[in-house]
Amino acid sequence: MDLQRHSLKLGEKPALIVVDIINGFTDPACSLGSDCPDVVEANVKLLSAFREKNLPVFFTTVVYHSDDEARVFRKRLPALNVLEAGSRWTEVDPRLGRRIHEPVIEKQWASAFFKTDLAHRLRACKADSLVITGLTTSGCVRASVLDGLQNEYPVVVPREAVGDRNADAHAANLFDMHAKYADVLSLEETLALL
Repeated sequence: MDLQRHSLKLGEKPALIVVDIINGFTDPACSLGSDCPDVVEANVKLLSAFREKNLPVFFTTVVYHSDDEARVFRKRLPALNVLEAGSRWTEVDPRLGRRIHEPVIEKQWASAFFKTDLAHRLRACKADSLVITGLTTSGCVRASVLDGLQNEYPVVVPREAVGDRNADAHAANLFDMHAKYADVLSLEETLALL
């Protein structure tokens, strides 16, 4: 039997959180990367809509400044070690056209919220709901969606604006997030909510 759930949609001032659409994840030349031009293009459309309405936009990146940061996570996934401060792999994919006033939240673990100031920034800009996009659906996106809910925000995930190296993991996590933590909608439905 399915659990009853209620769609919460977006509030008056949603914030867009673009999770880890960085060179290291969008360039197949990097061991962490995959070819995902459709995900990038969906994010370009969302960014355009948020900018047009002057709504808050945040980007995240994974970056390590020392060997002491996220030691266990990096031991489990040694490929993360290429995400060193100053590396081009940690830069936001230039196709997104990040603007200078749009913050980049540096993180060391999966969630955009964990040990970052994102929650504080969201309160400061009076965001009342979240649209979370990015890479990867089964990892950093899912962790950020869960923490968004745990920080008391309704969350929308546009399915075309997230991606994963594993299609089965992508589908399973979209299903699970929609069942418990967020409204997983089409890009078109998300844009209509704005």
